[in-house]
Amino acid sequence: MLRKGLVVLALFLLPSAANAQLRGPWELELSGSGANGPKFNGFTGALNLGIGYFFNENWEVGYRQTLTYTDVGVPKTLNGSSRVAVDFHVPLGDQNQFVPFGGANLGYVYGDSVRDTWELAPEGGIKWFVGPDAFLFGMIEYQFFFRSGSGISHGFKNGEFVYTVGVGFRF
Repeated sequence: MLRKGLVVLALFLLPSAANAQLRGPWELELSGSGANGPKFNGFTGALNLGIGYFFNENWEVGYRQTLTYTDVGVPKTLNGSSRVAVDFHVPLGDQNQFVPFGGANLGYVYGDSVRDTWELAPEGGIKWFVGPDAFLFGMIEYQFFFRSGSGISHGFKNGEFVYTVGVGFRF
């Protein structure tokens, strides 16, 4: 009786396991933003690039690079951040097309108009697969900073929210 139950359970799990194998272990995410004043007298823009690797259907380790440029109200400045992230994904839907995720990232923030420092951020978001390997995503993270002499509670209190919306591909 127990063996029949295990066979039936395996048959029910087989479609989800086969579907998980359709997507490759690598992921590429791209996003960007831009803004200018009403008189077009300055520009602010950001580019985000992320590359990740899935160890299984749920766990991903990734690298994210962000570059921002502005000349609105300040001299021309270029800032960046480089982060390593670990996220846990929960595929939902009849074809695993909705994938909420949560995790954390650790990285370094640097540039012309920011104080160079380490950052840590809890993060979460959702991916919506619009094709077998292509998805749209939205993510929010709360970056807090490790500045020398300021303490972790001060860094958390003076953190910032970062929002990202973009497109991604699994291969």
